[in-house]
Amino acid sequence: MSTTLTKPEMSAHGEWVSEPLRRDVGAELPDWYQQIQADSWHNFLETPEPVRKDENWRFADLKKIRFERINPVGSLNEQGSFVERFRSNRVDSAIGHCLFANGHLIESDFSQLPDDVIACEINEALANHSELVKEHFMQDPARLGSQKFAALHGASTLCGVFIHVPKNVVIDGVIEIHHVNSGENTGIFPHTLIVAEANSKVSVFENFETAGKGDSPITVGMVDLDARDGGKIQYASFQNNGPNARHMQINASRVGRDSAVKNCFVNLGSMWVRNEAVSRMMEPGADSQMFSANLANGTEEYDQRTLQLHEAQHTTSDLLYKNALYDDARTIFSGLIQVGKGAHHTDSYQTCRNMLGSDTAEANAMPGLEIDADQVKCSHGSTSGPISEEEIFYLMARGIPAERARRMISLGFLNEVIQRLEGDDVKEFIFGKVEAKFRAI
Repeated sequence: MSTTLTKPEMSAHGEWVSEPLRRDVGAELPDWYQQIQADSWHNFLETPEPVRKDENWRFADLKKIRFERINPVGSLNEQGSFVERFRSNRVDSAIGHCLFANGHLIESDFSQLPDDVIACEINEALANHSELVKEHFMQDPARLGSQKFAALHGASTLCGVFIHVPKNVVIDGVIEIHHVNSGENTGIFPHTLIVAEANSKVSVFENFETAGKGDSPITVGMVDLDARDGGKIQYASFQNNGPNARHMQINASRVGRDSAVKNCFVNLGSMWVRNEAVSRMMEPGADSQMFSANLANGTEEYDQRTLQLHEAQHTTSDLLYKNALYDDARTIFSGLIQVGKGAHHTDSYQTCRNMLGSDTAEANAMPGLEIDADQVKCSHGSTSGPISEEEIFYLMARGIPAERARRMISLGFLNEVIQRLEGDDVKEFIFGKVEAKFRAI
């Protein structure tokens, strides 16, 4: 397929890139996907950068996303050392895994998965499972402010994994995806697509880190989760990039009849993080759980936007976001429960809690409800405050030093989210990383 890219009038804020960030993936990509790339590039050029008056960017520090330039990635040096580090740090229950370095797949092993499960690099899936991918790929538009980022993602060469679990297949263990990124303002575009057919089950753990503290990659990732007719998906994203990195991830969940999707973000690094998560409960019995545990210090900013969208009767959802902030760190949470017409007997909850570990930390929270149905149970709320002095005094009275007491309280605060995940080794891995960052603050 031959596609001509035309360049419409630029936005007033100028260019981030002068051409799509693409590279040869060695595969013949289908026509429908090439058209998505062309349309996405056109949309990227036409879409202006976020501005303060946009409600979806309220309270955000827009200076941190004034990208003067996003550079293409190169190969990562000393790949062997990262392979060894990855192998030594995998979770024990990993039944399949892959490692990407600067967007290039350098190791993968899915041989232990059941034979009828499809698990492969996303561009391989586009080439070899075109129609199956097309049915689920980027089916929902960006709704929460990230339209320009989503368009750049759609126009660029992707790295990531496609996982399709057929009917009645339960995968014991976790599939682990690891990304190591480096360079200065280099753009990486991970895309994870997970489909759980009727009565199937899968758990995926995706991990992001930089090769060194001085690296400043720009990650624009998307995740599509699609569970159908009793299917179950757990997806956990763990991000521990360096202090100069910028990280955006846009998650879209489609939850079918009697299905369940558990979606979790854990952030420990990056100067700027934007997490957007939309969960659509599309048929009766659908259940969505959305969790996030975040530890920010320095001048880090974590921007969180969520939408729990109930489209059918007898659906449930639960959201718990927790942020621990130190130094001059900032968080923004904006969440909405939306109960559509006819979505009666909805049961939905939304909670955001912020623990302020310094006088200069800042937490902004905007929970919301929109209800257009009858016989629903919905609640939302947000709290922000310092660590309780009474709790610190209680621990000090038992011989625990004040700083250790603060760390223990903060760990317990975030651990409530971590413990809602399935898989003891995944929880232990995340808890250990959170504990290590607390020791460094």
